[in-house]
Amino acid sequence: MNKLLQHFQTPFQTIPFNEVQVEDYLPALTQAMESARLAVAELVSSKQAPSFANTIETLDVLTDQIDFVANVFYNLHSAETNDSMQAIAEEFGRHLTEFYSDLYLNQLLFERIRSVYEAAGELELDDEARHLLESTFKSFTRNGALLNDEDKKTLRELDTELSRLSLQFGDNVLEELNSFELVIEDKADLEGLPDNVVAAAAEAAAERGKEGVWLFTLDAPSMQPFLKFADRRDLREQLMKAFSTVASRSNEHDNRGIVKDIAHLRYRRARLLGFESHAHFVLAERMARTPENVSTFLDELFEKAKDKAAGEVAELENIQHEFDGRRDLQRWDYAYFAEKHRKRVLDIDENALRPYFQLERCIEGMFTVANKLYGLAFERRMDIEVYHRDVHVYKVSNEADGSLVGILYADFFPRAGKRNGAWMTTYRSQCLRNGQDQRPHISIVCNFTPPSSGKPALLSFDEVNTLFHEFGHALHGLLSNCRYRQHSGVSVYRDFVELPSQVMECWLTERECLDLFAAHYESGEKLPAELVEKIQKSEKMNQGYAILRQISLGVLDLSWHTRSSDEVHDVEQFERDVTRKLEVLPHIAHSNLSCRFSHIFRGGYSAGYYGYKWAEVLAADAFEFFKEAGIFNREIAAKFREHILSKGGSVDPMVLYKRFRGREANMDALLRRAGLS
Repeated sequence: MNKLLQHFQTPFQTIPFNEVQVEDYLPALTQAMESARLAVAELVSSKQAPSFANTIETLDVLTDQIDFVANVFYNLHSAETNDSMQAIAEEFGRHLTEFYSDLYLNQLLFERIRSVYEAAGELELDDEARHLLESTFKSFTRNGALLNDEDKKTLRELDTELSRLSLQFGDNVLEELNSFELVIEDKADLEGLPDNVVAAAAEAAAERGKEGVWLFTLDAPSMQPFLKFADRRDLREQLMKAFSTVASRSNEHDNRGIVKDIAHLRYRRARLLGFESHAHFVLAERMARTPENVSTFLDELFEKAKDKAAGEVAELENIQHEFDGRRDLQRWDYAYFAEKHRKRVLDIDENALRPYFQLERCIEGMFTVANKLYGLAFERRMDIEVYHRDVHVYKVSNEADGSLVGILYADFFPRAGKRNGAWMTTYRSQCLRNGQDQRPHISIVCNFTPPSSGKPALLSFDEVNTLFHEFGHALHGLLSNCRYRQHSGVSVYRDFVELPSQVMECWLTERECLDLFAAHYESGEKLPAELVEKIQKSEKMNQGYAILRQISLGVLDLSWHTRSSDEVHDVEQFERDVTRKLEVLPHIAHSNLSCRFSHIFRGGYSAGYYGYKWAEVLAADAFEFFKEAGIFNREIAAKFREHILSKGGSVDPMVLYKRFRGREANMDALLRRAGLS
C-alpha cells in the first residue's frame, strides 16, 4: 500500500515525512480516488432507501483519504516546495478537480441526497446533523447538480481550468519573489539599518555564495526592515517598486492575463449556476450575504477613517520636510517616516522592543495564554518527524485530565521553497470516526526574522502579533469538537474564520499578558512599564491609513468579482479606477497588486477579503467582553471555547456569536480601539 495511505505506526499517527517521496503523491491520490469511486458506485446502486445515515453521513467519510493526501501535498507545496512538486502540481490538481466534478455531478447520488433533504421535516435530527444535511445539499447544488448535461460539461471545463490557473498564478508569484536580489556592496548604503538587519543581510548573501556584500530580498523579514529604517531613499524606492511589480513584468511569470482569465472564468461559473456574479455566489454563504452589504460596510468604515488617514499622511510629510525639505511622501517613504514619527512621539522604535521578544519566549508566552484561558498544556516532541529541520512539533493536551487535544507543527523562518506570508493549515481534521474522536494535526507557518550573528531570533512587535494571530487560527482547529469533518475546525464562513485569530492579537497590548513572556533576552528584565504604555499608544497610531489600506484591498477584490473581466482592458488602470478614492499616497507607476494578490487568486478569499475587517469588528467587540471580566477570566474563555472555537461550521456563525456575546457585534469597539471615536 502507498505510504501516504497506510495506518502510520508513528506517535499519534503523525505523518512520516522522511518516508514520503514526491513520487508517492500521484499514486496515493489515484488509489484514494479509486476507493472512493467504488464506494460511490456501491452507494448509488444500493437497494436501501436513502437515509441520513447511509447517504449523508457516508459522504462525510467517503473522501477522507483523498482530502488527507491533498492536504499533505498542498501544505508542502506552500511550505517546502521544489521543482519536482511543481512539476506534478498541475496534474495533481486536474485529477482532484475531475474527481470532485464527478462526485458533485453524479445524478444518482444527488437524487439520494435530495430525497433525504426533502424528507428533512420528518427526520429526528439534532442541529449539527440538520446543518450537515443542508450544507451537503448546498454543496451539490452550488457545484452544478441541478444543471443540464451540456451545462455540467461546461462547468467541468471551467473548474479544471480554474484549478490550473490558480496553481500557475501561485508558482509565478513564488518565482518572482525568489528571483529578486538587492545586493549592496558599499557599507555606507546601509545607513539607518539596525545591526541585526545588517548581520542578517550579510548571512543571506553568504548563503547564496556572495561574500563581502549584503543581500536583501522580497521576503518580509528582509524587505520590511529595509523600508522602515534604510536612509537611502533611492534603494527603498527600488525595493518597493520591485515588490509592486511582482508577476507583472512582461516575462514568462506575468500574471496579468491569468488574473483576467480567473476572474472571467469565475464570473461564467457563477452565471451558469444562476448567480449575478462570483461575488453574489460566494457571499450567499457568508455572514455578509450580499455584495451590497459588503460595500455598505466598507463605505461606512471609509467614512470613519478617511480624515484620520489624510491627517496621518500630512503629519508624516511635515516630518519629511524637516528631514530633507520635501513634501512628496511616496509609498516607499511611508514606513520610514512613520517609524520616525513613532519614535518622536513615543520615544520608541522597533529595535528597542526586539530584544524583549525572543521567539522562544514568545512561543512560551502564547502557550501560557492558552493555558490560562483554556487549560491547555504544550509539550515539545522530538520523536515526531518534520518536513524541515526548522519545524518544531508540540503535543497539545487538556491539563485537567491529560487527554489529547491535537498535534501542532510550527514553522517560522523564510527559505527558498516557502511562499511569503503567514498561515495556519490542517493536515488531519478533527471529527468522529468509528465512534472515536479523531484529534487534529494543525500547522502554523510564518516568515519571521531568523537568528543571526550568534543572536537568537528577535521578533518585531508586528511579528509577535502575527504569531498570536496564526496561533488563534490554530486554537480554532485544535479545540474543534464536531461530529463531522465537513464542519470541523476552521471549516467556517470566511468572514467568521478570522475572529479567533484577530481576537488572539488583542491580548498583546495588555500588560498582564506581556508580563508573562516579554523579557530581555540577555538580562531577563521584564518589558518596562513605560514601554508597555508606549506599545498601547502606538497601536492607535496610523490606524486611519491602515484601515484604508485594508478597505482598498477589499474593494479591489469585490470589484474583480462583481463583473466579467471582459470589461477590464488594462489591469493596472482597472486597479487605479476602483481604488482611486481610497488612495492617500501617490500611485506607483506600473504596479499591479492583483498580480501578486494570492489571497484572492491563489487562496480561498475571492470576494471575501473584506472578511478581515468584518471579523475585526467581531474580535474587538468580543475582547471588550473579556476585558469587562478580566482578560484571563476562565468563565468567559469557556464560553468562547464552547460557542466559537469548538463548534467549527456546525452552526450558523451569527447564532454562535450571539450565544457567546448575548447580542450581535457592533463597530463601536473597533473604532475605540483604533482611535477613531
